[in-house]
Amino acid sequence: MKFLVVNGPNLNMLGIREPNIYGRQDYAALEKLVRDTCAAENIEVNLFQSNHEGAIVDRIQAAYGDADGIVINPAAYTHTSVAILDALKAVGLPAVEVHISDVSQREDFRQISYAGKACVKTIMGQGLDGYRQAILWLKEYLEKR
Repeated sequence: MKFLVVNGPNLNMLGIREPNIYGRQDYAALEKLVRDTCAAENIEVNLFQSNHEGAIVDRIQAAYGDADGIVINPAAYTHTSVAILDALKAVGLPAVEVHISDVSQREDFRQISYAGKACVKTIMGQGLDGYRQAILWLKEYLEKR
């Protein structure tokens, strides 16, 4: 089993950016959590982070025929990017949307998720552990198919 884990803009600034919302752990800690979780579950994983919408679209498209599923935190692009939505729909891979914070309790403009419309599940408000939950959920989902 092989997963692509995609992180959008500003997630490379974890630990620095608004630690009261996103926590004090840095992006390296997130990468370690994802790699350790996948290793324990015998899942091959590719991690990708970009602040650029087109690069995210390109990486999602490259997963076609290469990955079994996607875990994605589109970050700010969650609320703006039809292009990322369309890329997820185009590749047709099961995807789980993750948000470190509980976006449902935040600003009004954060209440819409375009990417989420192409995802089989959304996990939010669980901190970095949401990624572990997403990986485990997606693995179970794929095994049941």
